[in-house]
Amino acid sequence: MTETGEFSGAYRDLMDGRVDLPRVGAVVAGSVPSLPYVVVDAASREIEPVSSYLRDLLLGDVSPLTCRSYGHDLLRWFRLLWAVDAGWEQATEAEVSALVGWLRTARNPQRRRRREGGFPPGSVNPNTGKPVLAAGYAPRTIAHNLSVVHGFYAFHLHYGRGPVVNPVPESAARRRALAHRSPIESTRQHRRARLRPKVPARQPRAMSDEQWGDLFGQMRCDRDRALLSCYVSSGARASELLGVKLDDLDWHKGQLWVISKGSRARQPVPLSPEALAYLAAYLDAAGLPESGVPIWRARRGESRPLTYWAARRILQRATEVLGTNWTLHDLRHTAATRLARDPEMALVEVQTILRHAHISTTALYTVVGLDDLIDKLAEHYARPVQPPAWSEHYATADVEAVFGAQ
Repeated sequence: MTETGEFSGAYRDLMDGRVDLPRVGAVVAGSVPSLPYVVVDAASREIEPVSSYLRDLLLGDVSPLTCRSYGHDLLRWFRLLWAVDAGWEQATEAEVSALVGWLRTARNPQRRRRREGGFPPGSVNPNTGKPVLAAGYAPRTIAHNLSVVHGFYAFHLHYGRGPVVNPVPESAARRRALAHRSPIESTRQHRRARLRPKVPARQPRAMSDEQWGDLFGQMRCDRDRALLSCYVSSGARASELLGVKLDDLDWHKGQLWVISKGSRARQPVPLSPEALAYLAAYLDAAGLPESGVPIWRARRGESRPLTYWAARRILQRATEVLGTNWTLHDLRHTAATRLARDPEMALVEVQTILRHAHISTTALYTVVGLDDLIDKLAEHYARPVQPPAWSEHYATADVEAVFGAQ
């Protein structure tokens, strides 16, 4: 950035999407427990400032997958620094602006795996009402990348390394709004920090009973039927359910034990009698796995655990036939919505089943969507329009004087 506040040519090219970031460097598996993932440069050399930050995160008890996610965000940041020939110690807000501009204009390579004849990016699937992911990076991805870069520089500033000022702008109003408030008080409104995108609120993506029946009807084996039934009755997350072992099943209580994604604690989740029946049929046909081995197994080739990507592909094959865009996490949304809208279930009970840290997260599933009001709207439109009626406490002359003769 020049003294007049104008960006140079290289910065403008990145922000306007005319050039791409160099596809150099990588996030690779580490060789020591203290650093499960390592970010390397184009010459496969470890980027030590990133490694020291990731080690500090792990000491703070983040999961290895979080370390991997942060590593990818920091690799993107270093790719931008390499593109503009800037050292990480001299980074300023100009480089952060270039990163945000590039993320707003670049195409996300994860969106390029769209099947032929599918709905275009950014549209809405008419069969599910769910938006199709846009071609670029989502606002939540941009906000997460900014938070990671901010944390990276805050860590090094603590030890007197790097630039004197964190290059990622902060919001003092946000800090004041979130600091030392009573949990029964509503969160005060605050302005976003500069360069921060507007992040839309998450909306539940639950299937109707008809949509669930159509999806379940596409399952062609005992394993897939058992898997979907366990997902939609337990509300477990995708990775949690795939890690269940034979010792984690409690047939008598109708529940299984999972390693929670957030706390990484071993916690019970319920199963419906129908899910237990499908699960028993699957294990009877496939045979019982060895102790300590996940019960969900691949059906082809040598016996091996079912991975997340394989489970996602099971759902993708069904959605391609139905013309829908459901995901594995939508099964958790469906389970949560069914529980939250059951009048016999208290909200705090649903929170316990879903293992939400805050009841405000559980309350999101009580929101009524327009699709849930179709029958009531049909009744409303069928009723004749009622003439306006005024309370008998108002004099007729006063009403006519204000609103005119009716």
